[in-house]
Amino acid sequence: MKVFVGGAFQGKKKAAMEKTGLCETDFLDGETCTKEELLTGKAVNHFHSYIRRALKEEREGALDAFVQELFRKNPDLVIVSTELGYGIVPIDAFDRLYREKVGRILCKAVEQAEEVYRVVAGIPVCIKGEKI
Repeated sequence: MKVFVGGAFQGKKKAAMEKTGLCETDFLDGETCTKEELLTGKAVNHFHSYIRRALKEEREGALDAFVQELFRKNPDLVIVSTELGYGIVPIDAFDRLYREKVGRILCKAVEQAEEVYRVVAGIPVCIKGEKI
């Protein structure tokens, strides 16, 4: 697994394509993809958006179970996600849960990842892996 994280509009997907050799058509979109697509896909952009949709559609425990299954069944997945949690704490309870859940799931992903990149202003900085 490879994980690319960073702020919004920082060039994460472009960096992921450059570092992995994947092309535009290899990426699922977390805003619209299904669970089944994630289990077999090569890469997912907007992974944080998938988490938001899943939290709205099902119980939190079901999402946790699916994420464990995803990481087990698709260990080569390339994940591109916006980092959340550096701003003001949301007033809305759901938004707080969503922000926390994204952070916790990304922590699990980077534990298992071979390589992790933080992308800032289009520059991917390896923070885990052999390329440090």
